[in-house]
Amino acid sequence: MQHLDPSNVILALRSTGMCLVLLALPWAVLAQDAPRPAAGIYTCTDSKGNKLRSDRPIRECADREQDLLNPDGSRKGVYPPSQTYEERAEREARERKLLEDRAAVVDAGRRDRNLVKRYPNEAAHQRAREVALDTMQHAIRASEQRLRALAAERKPLLNEAEFYQGRPPPPKLKNLLDANDAATEAQRQSAATQEAELARVTRQFDAELERLRKLWAGAVPGSLGPLVVPPAPSAAAPGSRKPAPG
Repeated sequence: MQHLDPSNVILALRSTGMCLVLLALPWAVLAQDAPRPAAGIYTCTDSKGNKLRSDRPIRECADREQDLLNPDGSRKGVYPPSQTYEERAEREARERKLLEDRAAVVDAGRRDRNLVKRYPNEAAHQRAREVALDTMQHAIRASEQRLRALAAERKPLLNEAEFYQGRPPPPKLKNLLDANDAATEAQRQSAATQEAELARVTRQFDAELERLRKLWAGAVPGSLGPLVVPPAPSAAAPGSRKPAPG
């Protein structure tokens, strides 16, 4: 086995180390010369007129140029827009829709829990329906009674007006007839509004009952979407309306 001279070994190690340094030197120089992300302050005015400032590109100004400033406030450059106005409007619309959908789910869940708490079974819901409809039907009967009373009041006035055929009736009689006409028309409108509200409340209870049956069966609150009450029919079926007292 050949013996190595210690001095030669030292020279070899020194040479190897020098080579490693020389090999690493270009990479160190390149690392020093490599461009770094520009640090600065981004400023802009958004679409609402708000002046914004951040140490990174400002999202609210993605559709417009942003001034890039040095730490001392001097202007360093311009950051170009990353989105067009249409792209930004579309993104914001999607974000709004997502937030609205999430809020709707939360709201539907809260309403479902309140509905089940208020009506733990079908008997409780039926009692509430009967109370609500009975109150409204009582008001409708009162309107019908008032219409009959107005018709009765009008009859002697019309009989008296027959004596003045071809001539204007006395002012007092005319005023009484006009007042009766106005009161009758107002009462008819009130009765029609009460009938429409009675039908709406009935549809409301029907929709609630359909939903409650699903919730009582185990449906998760909020999973059924918003409660939808069917609209009123566009036209009443022939013969379904009662003739107004005349």
